[in-house]
Amino acid sequence: MDGKLTNANKTCGDKPGRPGLRRARSGRGLTLVEVIIASALLVVAIIPILKGLTTVHSHTVMIERRTMSLVYAQGKLDDIKARSIYLYDSNFAENSYAISGLYLGTVEDDRDPNLRTISVSVGYDVDDNNSLSSDEVEVSLATYLAKRW
Repeated sequence: MDGKLTNANKTCGDKPGRPGLRRARSGRGLTLVEVIIASALLVVAIIPILKGLTTVHSHTVMIERRTMSLVYAQGKLDDIKARSIYLYDSNFAENSYAISGLYLGTVEDDRDPNLRTISVSVGYDVDDNNSLSSDEVEVSLATYLAKRW
């Protein structure tokens, strides 16, 4: 062979006598089988990545809800502490009050005359029934209030 292409060189593999079958890699592109195999490998590789992204997204939503619930609960406790200075004998209890969007809060007050326990629970109303059930509570905070005079 002196570098020239002959029909024998263009046949498929080591099967002489089939000059009509040429190799797919002759610079023209890929065969259908190669494309299908490459696509299948790509799908197999992408599925775990997409599953991981879905899990990360659900955790991000959960963390966002807990963070917002914590901010709202702390704000409500601060509000009650400020009001209790002059209105200690008031009842601070509230049930499923709306905060923002689908966030709801509940305040429990034991009404002790000298040292009160105030508990604030905040959560995201998943079922949109305007009632905060125990499985929807994201954050619960408690504090004591003492009578100042």
